[in-house]
Amino acid sequence: MPKPPLTLREVTESAAQISDIYAGKYGIVRDDDWYLLKMQEELGELSQAHLRLSSRGRGEANEHDRADEAADLLCQLLLYCRRFGIDPDQAVRRKWLQWLEPVE
Repeated sequence: MPKPPLTLREVTESAAQISDIYAGKYGIVRDDDWYLLKMQEELGELSQAHLRLSSRGRGEANEHDRADEAADLLCQLLLYCRRFGIDPDQAVRRKWLQWLEPVE
């Protein structure tokens, strides 16, 4: 039986627990800048995987690499939102989903 889809809240809270473990293990201080810079790092790694898959980068990659890096970026974005009190659900509803509402 397939697992039910995760909610953004579930992913965020799990990512926060994992981030706490990672920071403790490696002695990382996560200040405001760290959250933004870590997101940038993960975007760079996703870009590398994308370029490798399109034969425009060095080395080998596969779809699992691209998916893993996309997951890293998503989790870092959710951690960024958590840090700064951004509710991703509400932000998406306000910024994007308004375009799906009928115009009166």
